[in-house]
Amino acid sequence: MGNDIDKFATAKQFASWLRLVPNNKVSGGKVISTHTPKGKNRLALAFRQAANSVGNQKNHPLGPFFKKIAYRKGRAAAVTATARKLSVVSWNMITKREGYRETNNHINPDELRQRKLKAIRSSLIQLDINEQEWKALFQTPLGISQ
Repeated sequence: MGNDIDKFATAKQFASWLRLVPNNKVSGGKVISTHTPKGKNRLALAFRQAANSVGNQKNHPLGPFFKKIAYRKGRAAAVTATARKLSVVSWNMITKREGYRETNNHINPDELRQRKLKAIRSSLIQLDINEQEWKALFQTPLGISQ
């Protein structure tokens, strides 16, 4: 990278140069393949090692993000995704000359409950349930037939 990180206009370009973003091949609106390009970049390796360390720590600000990706796509994908996120954070810190500001991305339990209830309501509306089905659904606890 050298001393000139300003040659990257955006954090996305910087992460792409590090080969930490997927190379999606799309034809006719259909995704043909998605993979992260191979490459030997020492800085990318350092970000990957830092991301792996995030996955091993219990109380790290990026821990929930790492765990969410690891649950859905596996640890290798979580390491790459977290490394990309770390590279974007680093680019922003260097170019904007600001310290790291931790954001609180935890959702309030009441807000989470309201979101789930809203999703259930919209699902029930889409099902177009008639009156008899409503009664049968709510007659037993949680709609479980006995």
